[in-house]
Amino acid sequence: MSSFGASASAIVILCLWSLHFTQASLHDYSAEKFANKGNVFVVHGGSEGIYSSNSNLNQSSTSSSDGLSFIRFEKIIFRRPEEFSNFSSGSIHAVVFEVDDRETIGGSAYGGQRAVCCTADLAKLGVCTQGEIIHRPSTNNPGWPKVFGASFGIDEFEAKLQPRTIHITKTGMYNVYFMHCDHNLKEVVVEGKTIWKNPTGYLPGRMAPLMNFYGYMSLMFVLLGIFWFSQYARFWREVLALQNCITLVITLGMFEMALWYFDYAEFNETGVRPTGITVWAVTFGAVKRTVARLIILMVSMGYGVVRPTLGGLTSKVLLLGGTFFLASEVLELVENVGTVSDFSGKARLFFVLPVAILDAFFILWIFNSLSATLNKLQARRLLAKLDIYRRFTNALAVAVIVSVGWVCYELYFKSTDVYNERWEKAWIIPAFWQVLSFSLLCVICALWAPSQNSMRYVYSDDSEEFDKDITLTLIKPSLLPSKDVRIPSEVRSTPGGDRTSNGGDVEEDKTE
Repeated sequence: MSSFGASASAIVILCLWSLHFTQASLHDYSAEKFANKGNVFVVHGGSEGIYSSNSNLNQSSTSSSDGLSFIRFEKIIFRRPEEFSNFSSGSIHAVVFEVDDRETIGGSAYGGQRAVCCTADLAKLGVCTQGEIIHRPSTNNPGWPKVFGASFGIDEFEAKLQPRTIHITKTGMYNVYFMHCDHNLKEVVVEGKTIWKNPTGYLPGRMAPLMNFYGYMSLMFVLLGIFWFSQYARFWREVLALQNCITLVITLGMFEMALWYFDYAEFNETGVRPTGITVWAVTFGAVKRTVARLIILMVSMGYGVVRPTLGGLTSKVLLLGGTFFLASEVLELVENVGTVSDFSGKARLFFVLPVAILDAFFILWIFNSLSATLNKLQARRLLAKLDIYRRFTNALAVAVIVSVGWVCYELYFKSTDVYNERWEKAWIIPAFWQVLSFSLLCVICALWAPSQNSMRYVYSDDSEEFDKDITLTLIKPSLLPSKDVRIPSEVRSTPGGDRTSNGGDVEEDKTE
């Protein structure tokens, strides 16, 4: 079964690598309502990191990897109910700006509260027309921000925005907002779509590096799988239950990495996030993380090494694992399914907290169990098992220290990057956790790889706890009887098992 899993994973990855993928993200608006923000009504149309168009452009090319970068507005329609159609309206604007130009949108009078719509005080200063969107030309990016719009005539139910394509000539985080300042248009909705394209395709700029990353990770899992499954096949008679669990984690990891690569590749090709593939990738990842944590916890408890079962702790371990799986699955679904923007919402923070608490509980339980297991192994002088557990403990300690350090860096990174200005480096954060978990898996595979000595680490009765090779090294040669020592006849046994008693000392029979 393990060989089948390795072969299937390898075939999936090879098929993915053999396909020719190109890279735009399609943002659909289906009756999106305007939300009141201060003195303006807003629909967020998307935020993505976009690289500037390549210098050598082939304008006649129809390929999605033609080197062009743009934001295209297609079939944008503003609709209002019939009962609110008996008046003409002001413009409903589409505003496109790069994050560095955010201060060019809106303004304030006499240093007061910032407003996006022109107020009476600002109109008196002559800087804008009351009721219109405030915007000024950028000093760093001539021709930006882009502001255009449409308005309703009397008895008109629809206002159409003319199709247009905005070419991107500067790398940056771009934002699209639909705005209006007319309180009589509160019931207006927006429909249509915008298409965002990078030089190499449709993936948003922050996500684009992850496609290559998951491709490389798929290859690394294949190499790890080749090593593990070759050892598994060579010493299948010596395989332990723990090693079967590690085989499961490696197989799940292979499929997870392949599915993530396929998810981004399909998104890159079509501009639409493939929901089915994303859900499968998320589920495989959640199962892998849960099984990996349960394995580490069970190993820390000494399962299969110093105790044959978990006893009364089995239900608690399974409950913790099930809870972690649900929390992790929900978090990843919220974060990834249908996500086509580089904008990270605040709702994610609500789902991160349960996962972080459960992870902390796992860590405390693991190290408490490891401490008890190490003490038990030392007391029983099981030196071979003690050595491998010490190395395992050191690897876990390093992983936890690195994790805490990276969490601190991640909090610093996100707290100081409110507007996603460092989007080009943001892909490193999720990639780091994948690399760390893979590194720890490699350490576990190195410590518990199937071998001819695997049975040395399996649980045995108290009367058989000493490992043979360790026991022999502990017996000093000086304590063994020499060939010249005479044994009293009353304790000498005959080859048939009967004791002799001839009243004297006889030389030990060397054949015995």
